[in-house]
Amino acid sequence: MTMIEQAGCSGSGFAPGPVLRAIGGFSAAYRRVFAESGVAPLLSRPNPVRRGGFDLGLVVNEVRAEAADVVSVTLSEPAGARLPSWVPGAHVDVFLPSGKQRQYSLCGDPADRYRYRIAVRRLADGLGGSREVHDELAAGDRITIRGPRNAFRLIEAESYLFVAGGIGITPILPMVRECHRRGAPWRLVYLGRTRDGLPFLDELSRYDSGVVDVRPDDEHGLPDITAILPEAAPGAAVYLCGPTPLMTTARGLMREINPTGSLHTERFSALPVRDGRPFDVHLERTGTTVAVPSDESALAAIRRELPGIAYSCQQGFCGTCKVRVLDGEVEHRDKLLLDGERADSMLICVSRSAGERLTLDL
Repeated sequence: MTMIEQAGCSGSGFAPGPVLRAIGGFSAAYRRVFAESGVAPLLSRPNPVRRGGFDLGLVVNEVRAEAADVVSVTLSEPAGARLPSWVPGAHVDVFLPSGKQRQYSLCGDPADRYRYRIAVRRLADGLGGSREVHDELAAGDRITIRGPRNAFRLIEAESYLFVAGGIGITPILPMVRECHRRGAPWRLVYLGRTRDGLPFLDELSRYDSGVVDVRPDDEHGLPDITAILPEAAPGAAVYLCGPTPLMTTARGLMREINPTGSLHTERFSALPVRDGRPFDVHLERTGTTVAVPSDESALAAIRRELPGIAYSCQQGFCGTCKVRVLDGEVEHRDKLLLDGERADSMLICVSRSAGERLTLDL
C-alpha cells in the first residue's frame, strides 16, 4: 500500500529569515522566459531537483471570502508573465509581508498559467500567519512565493475516493477537477463542523461526473472513517487530507478494508516523535547546549533557544531547516538529502542523533 504524508494542507511553519532571490531578483522579462521554459515542470515533481527553490515576487489580485473564516487569495506575476506549471496536489511556500513563512496548497486550475490560488482558514489560536492573511493582505500587495512543489501527486487509478476535512479540500479540489476532465470515476466525502464553514461548495457542484457527499458534523454527527473507507471500490486510490486522528485511523484500517487500494494522506501538522531517544545538541555559534527529549524533534528543542530559525514542512522533504553538522553521527529520517549531503548536514525537523550528542553550525 502506498502512503504519502506531507505537512501543510492549510499552512505551517515560521521562517522569518532571508528569502532566496534566485528568480525574484531578475527582471520580469527573464522570469517570463523562465516560466515558459522547460525548467518549470521540474517545480511540480514529487522529489524536486532543487533544494531551496526559486522565489517569485507576485502581486495579490483578490482576497475573497469563500466560507466562514476562510478566504481565497489569487496571485499573479506583476508583469503578466506565465507562472511555473503545477499539477494537482502541489503547494507553495508563501512569505508574508511580516516575514512569516507558510505552506498552502494550490487550489486553482492548473490550466490557468497566469494565476495561482490558495485558501486560508483563520486560526484564532495560531501563530499569526492566517490572521495576517485575513486582516492585512489586500489586492495590490506584493508577496514572495517559493515553488510549486508536490509530495501529494494524483496517481493513475481505476477510481478515486477523496476525503477532505474542512480546509483539507484545498489540495483535493484540483484532483476532483482533473478526474472530471479525464472522465475517471470519483467520489468526494467532504467533512466539516458546519456547512457554512466549507469552502468551494458552489465550485464543486459543477463537477457532476462524480459524487460530492457533504457531511457537516451538525447535520450528520462526528465523522466515522471506518464507514467512509468501505465506500472506495477495490483497487481505488484514496486521498485523505484532514485532522490527524482521521488519518491515523485510516492508516490502520486501509490494509484490512481495501488491501488492493492505495492510501495517500496530507497532514495539517508534523508527525509526533514516538521512537526517539534523548540527546544533546550543542550550538557552536551561540555556545549553548540544548537537550532534546525522546518525544520531541531537534527543531522544536532548538527553537526554544533560537526562535527565529527557519523551517517549513516539518516532515523532512522541503529542506528549509537543513543545517551543517560539525560533530556527531546523525540518524537521518528525511526524504530529501542525497548521500553526499548526509555526510555533514541534517534536517533538524525529523532527523536525530545516533549517539548522545551533536554539534551544529548554529
